[in-house]
Amino acid sequence: MFARLRNRFEITPQRYAQVTVVALIGLTLIVLSGSAVRLTESGLGCPDWPQCYGGGQHPALESHAIIEMSNRIITGLLGIAVIAAAVLAFFRRPYRKHLAIFGALLPLGVIAQAILGALVVKYDLRPELVMCHFILSMMLLDAGFALMWCSRYEPWDRRRSWDRKGDWAVRALGPLGQLTILAGTIATGSGPHAGEFEGQLVKRFTFEGHDTLEWVVQRHAVLATIYGLAAIGVWFYLRRPDGDRRAVKPLTVVLLLLALQGIVGYAQWELELPSEIVWVHVALATLNWLAMLWTIAAAGRLEPRDGSVPASGEGGADDADSAGTPAGAGAGAA
Repeated sequence: MFARLRNRFEITPQRYAQVTVVALIGLTLIVLSGSAVRLTESGLGCPDWPQCYGGGQHPALESHAIIEMSNRIITGLLGIAVIAAAVLAFFRRPYRKHLAIFGALLPLGVIAQAILGALVVKYDLRPELVMCHFILSMMLLDAGFALMWCSRYEPWDRRRSWDRKGDWAVRALGPLGQLTILAGTIATGSGPHAGEFEGQLVKRFTFEGHDTLEWVVQRHAVLATIYGLAAIGVWFYLRRPDGDRRAVKPLTVVLLLLALQGIVGYAQWELELPSEIVWVHVALATLNWLAMLWTIAAAGRLEPRDGSVPASGEGGADDADSAGTPAGAGAGAA
C-alpha cells in the first residue's frame, strides 16, 4: 500500500527543499520560545504536563501560565512542519535514503523533547534536565540543518574541496562552538534565570558555592575567546593564495555574530543579567551555531587522497555558495 502511494504521489526536490527550510525555522523558533519561557520565569507556570493546572483545557489567566502553555502550543504546531519534512522525504523524487534518515530524526527528537520537557516540570526545573533539554534542541538544529542543506543539491552537484588542511580547520571549530554553548547553559543554570517565579524553589548549580555563577561565567568567557580567536585564525588561513575560500563568507558571519555576542555578554554581566538582554544573548548563540553549521557545510567534502572522484561528481558546480555538505559538528555528509 505504501509503495502504491509513493508511486501516485511525488514531491519535487525544489518543493521538498522549501519544506525543510520551514522545518528548520520552526526548530529555531522552538529554541527561542523555550528560552523566553525560562527567562520570563515561567518554567513552572504550568505545574502539570501536557495540560495546565490539573487537566483544564486552558491555562489560568496568569501571565506565567499563559507564556508556558503558549510555548507548548507553538511547539506542537511547529511540530507539524517537522513531521511533514520527515514524511515527505519518502515521496521526494529522486528518493534519497539519507534525507529520509535525517527527516526521521526530527519527529523522534521532538518526541524526546516532549518527554524531557515533562521530566523538567516534574522535577522542578533541575538544571541538569534543563541543560539536556537545550542541548537536545541544538542537536535537532544539527539534524534540521543537515536535512535542509543536503536537500538543496544532488550529490553530484557539489565540487569537492582540495584544501584538506583548511577543511579540517573549519571542522575543528565545531567542537569549540559546542563547548562554548555548553558552558553558557551551565552559566544559565547557575544564575538568576533558572525559571522559577514568586518564590518557587528551583535548584541551581552550586558546585562552587556562592561563587558558582562567576566561576562558570569566567570559564565561558575564556572558551568564547578561544573560539573567536580560532575562528579568526581559520578565516585568515582560508584566504591564503592556495586555499579554498568557499567557507570564508559564512565564517565571516560567524565572526560578526561572535563579536556581537561578546558585546551583549559584557553588557548583560555589567547590568546584572537583565532577562531581555540574556534572551538576546541566547538568540545570538543559536544564530551563531547555525552560521557555524553553514560554514562547515560550505567547506564541503574532501577529494580522495588519490585524486579520484566518482563519476557522479564530474561537472559539479564551482560556485562558492553551491558547494559543500554538512560534515562534523552533528551535521552529516550527503
